[in-house]
Amino acid sequence: MYAACKIEGDPIIYRDDAILVVDKPAGMLVHRGWGRDSVVLVDIVRRMSGNSKAYPIHRLDRGASGVVLFALDAGIAGTLGQMQRSGQIEKRYLALVRGCPPGQGVIDHPIPGKPGGQRRAAATSYRLLATAECRPRTVSLVEVRPHTGRLHQVRRHLKHISHPLIGDANYGKGALNRALAENYGLHRLALHACRLELPHPLSGERLVITSPLPDNLKIPLELMGFSDDGFLTGTT
Repeated sequence: MYAACKIEGDPIIYRDDAILVVDKPAGMLVHRGWGRDSVVLVDIVRRMSGNSKAYPIHRLDRGASGVVLFALDAGIAGTLGQMQRSGQIEKRYLALVRGCPPGQGVIDHPIPGKPGGQRRAAATSYRLLATAECRPRTVSLVEVRPHTGRLHQVRRHLKHISHPLIGDANYGKGALNRALAENYGLHRLALHACRLELPHPLSGERLVITSPLPDNLKIPLELMGFSDDGFLTGTT
């Protein structure tokens, strides 16, 4: 098994001749199909890699941060796409949510695969990590593992169980988001893709790639009273 962790200041977490994994900052689009931004993550990856045909394998919302997997040619992209559909690529997120959900569970609730599309089966596992009594109310840090890849799946599923993401303008609570921004300096979506695990598409070697929380999420969490038990640094 090969393990890689983000090095501070370097957006590339892992690279070989077939794949590249980068750490996306919050606020950046993965590709231009989602908006009209002048610079998107695909542009940066293609420039850094010197490869004009780097292919993003999965989505990550503009407001989220963390690991994004790219294939460096079309054949590898096809292989990774099939691996993702068959559940061989595992993604984990850290999310700050309203209230205190049960210790763990599986959210099995159909959602559209694209805007205005037909609802399709979707499942997400979550595990409660820690809870803090904040102003104006209790919030919790959870680990989330989506088992399917629907549009805004993590955000929609957390709202479905009445524990929406903090900082989510579409599915969350605006008054709470504003209060936590004012009291703790949290001015972003509280969702970070912290871990990616997959067999290498050529060798089959197990890859585990992690990214610690960026300061614009880590520092507000510390101010809220969450201590570093590994999940703030990406070591769990």
